[in-house]
Amino acid sequence: MAPKTDANDPGGTESTQSAESVGSAEGAGTTDGTDREGRTGRAGKADRSGVPHQGGTGGPAVGTVPPDAPPPGAVTGTGPVRMPRWLPRAMLLALALYACFQLGSWGFHQLLGLLINILIAFFIALAIEPAVARMAARGVRRGLATFLVFFGLLSAAVGFVVMLGSMLADQIVTMVEDFPQYLDSVISWINQTFETELSRVEVQDSVLRSDWLQSYVEDSATGVLDVSATVLGGLFRLLTIFLFSFYFAADGPRLRRTICSVLPPAKQAEVLRAWEIAVDKTGGYIYSRGLMALISGGAHYVLLEVLGVPYAPALAVWVGLVSQFIPTIGTYLAGALPMLIAFTVNPWYAVWVLGFVVVYQQFENYVLQPKLTARTVDIHPAVAFGSVIAGTALMGAVGALIAIPAVATLQAFLGAYVRRYDVTDDPRVHGHRRRERGRLAARAGATLTKGRAALTRVRSGRRTAGPADPA
Repeated sequence: MAPKTDANDPGGTESTQSAESVGSAEGAGTTDGTDREGRTGRAGKADRSGVPHQGGTGGPAVGTVPPDAPPPGAVTGTGPVRMPRWLPRAMLLALALYACFQLGSWGFHQLLGLLINILIAFFIALAIEPAVARMAARGVRRGLATFLVFFGLLSAAVGFVVMLGSMLADQIVTMVEDFPQYLDSVISWINQTFETELSRVEVQDSVLRSDWLQSYVEDSATGVLDVSATVLGGLFRLLTIFLFSFYFAADGPRLRRTICSVLPPAKQAEVLRAWEIAVDKTGGYIYSRGLMALISGGAHYVLLEVLGVPYAPALAVWVGLVSQFIPTIGTYLAGALPMLIAFTVNPWYAVWVLGFVVVYQQFENYVLQPKLTARTVDIHPAVAFGSVIAGTALMGAVGALIAIPAVATLQAFLGAYVRRYDVTDDPRVHGHRRRERGRLAARAGATLTKGRAALTRVRSGRRTAGPADPA
């Protein structure tokens, strides 16, 4: 209800207007508050219903993804960092591989001696395979044939060791018996040259009472067990090699069948071909070396017998075997022992032996060896020398022994499967001699071509003229 005012009172009118303005302001404030509450309620309802609100000002709409937000599932700096699932498995796999590698390396080093013995036995079996195969082809069982071959080799080895041992024993006994005379001659030469007064008794006492001799005797006494263990180990190794080589040679067909049974037919032919090449080259190497050892031993036996050097048969066998079956340094080792024995007889005999060894070595290298090894192990001398060095670096003396037949087998195998092409006729390839030879061949070919052309023209002229008319 409006307040009553006096018409004649101007102050009442102003108060009335002020009250109305205040009331309108309060009504407007009430209306604005009601509108804000309604908008807030509608926004809350829109959020709860999942429908984004399109109206309003300031900031992005509710439910939209900002453009700089990380992708879903990404690791943010505020959340915890988790280990990838594959990392534990990778670590376990790496540890397992390392353990397997260490175990394999340890096992390989433990079995290295056995593997080398098996390799030596395999090459021995390949070397005696031709002889065993010939005897088996004549009706002898392979086991018996292998035993006979090994018996012959063992008998020859024992005979050689007995001859060489008896020679060395006799020489040692002779040197011990003649040692006082040698010592007297040396002492007399020293007294005459340096004007001293030494006696044999004083020298013997000083030598026997010396500290180095006593320490040497003590070390030798304590090293007897080591020497015995080394000898027993060597005998066991020889027995192992003998047994494996016997089984490889006697059961060669069964071994080849076992290997081929796990391979397809095409691969079986390749394996058998490789086996045949290995047998051919290894057997040929042993055959050629044995023949050269026989020739070398015979030649040196004649020389030593003419010079009157004692133990000529044993020294001849020593020279033949050592010079042929020990590569590179075998010739020098073989010639050293005959020279030493000849020197005890006469110093000039040692010079004769040295000269004969040098001359015969040149004859063997340039005349005898190329003819004997042309069809067996025809490899270049540089390749043979390099293979011996490589084999020695890998497996010591055993590698030096089997290096040449192994390289010859590999060379033959590659030669059978590597394709070869004709080489161009170029002096940079064949040299000047080859170029001159090529010119002569070209001239001969041109002359032959001209002769054939002339003969062809003559024959064609006869056919054109026909037979002569009778008179």
